[in-house]
Amino acid sequence: MITQPQEPSDAEERTPYDMIGGEAKVRELVDRFYDLMELEPEFAGIRALHPPATDGSRDKLYWFLTGWLGGPGMYVERFGHPRLRARHLPFAIASAERDQWLRCMAWAMQDVGIAEDLQMRLMQSFFQTADWMRNKAG
Repeated sequence: MITQPQEPSDAEERTPYDMIGGEAKVRELVDRFYDLMELEPEFAGIRALHPPATDGSRDKLYWFLTGWLGGPGMYVERFGHPRLRARHLPFAIASAERDQWLRCMAWAMQDVGIAEDLQMRLMQSFFQTADWMRNKAG
């Protein structure tokens, strides 16, 4: 018996970028992340690692996340390979900063209405990356 190959379902073809809602939703997520960082005292540690004006940081995170989520590779087109750990070495990042970043991103994802199952998947990946960024004891 010969079977026909099955076409991938829409869910298999969709990237996290598509599932989030594309360009506008990723921008909304990044803006909410930075707004929370600037507004909430619990994120003062990671806020202190950023310049006074966060416009450039917002753009870089937006460009990075867009490609990382499966959308256009805007960050790579502008800067080449992300080299995340190397780019973050000038900043003292311990467990406290990692945890603040993760909490801020989790809060931002919830606030912009990302589906809970996708939030969980993304948080697992965010944790692995954020944990790798640690370069200071504690």
